[in-house]
Amino acid sequence: MTGTPGAAATRDGEGPERSPPCSPSYDLTGKNKVVTVDGVKVKLQIWDTAGQERFRSVTHAYYRDAQALLLLYDITNKSSFDNIRAWLTEIHEYAQRDVVIMLLGNKADVSSERVIRSEEGEMLAREYGVPFMETSAKTGMNVELAFLAIAKELKYRAGRQADEPSFQIRDYVESQKKRPSCCSFF
Repeated sequence: MTGTPGAAATRDGEGPERSPPCSPSYDLTGKNKVVTVDGVKVKLQIWDTAGQERFRSVTHAYYRDAQALLLLYDITNKSSFDNIRAWLTEIHEYAQRDVVIMLLGNKADVSSERVIRSEEGEMLAREYGVPFMETSAKTGMNVELAFLAIAKELKYRAGRQADEPSFQIRDYVESQKKRPSCCSFF
């Protein structure tokens, strides 16, 4: 799920699958991505609406079954950031209560064109209680980390034992962002 056109965040080389059109101009792209978490393969099925506001009414069906949603905005496009609140409102209305949500500010590789400061993304994420990071679909910065964090959270939820300490996706994302060998852009 994205807040802006062109913000798809996969780089695994798999070809996209097209969903059946609901109207001549409706097109969602779907991909499967396998992520290994603690030696276990987790298959993620990813649907990208490219943030097009005209698709908002038909995405309700996708919310119902979604276990996780990645919301992307373009750091060079204020309207894509402003649309995130509307997407979050709909997610809270139509998605499962325990859906995993992550906010991503995309196009971090073009910081010279930035109109949304990283701090603004962090504040919005804190307001909604979701993890946040900036990514670059072009360079791959933090893309794998985003998918890995979501997969870890889903794996944890699927196999959680009552006496097991809880997995905190926000803490995991923050700790991994600070590791220079993992996901640093610079």
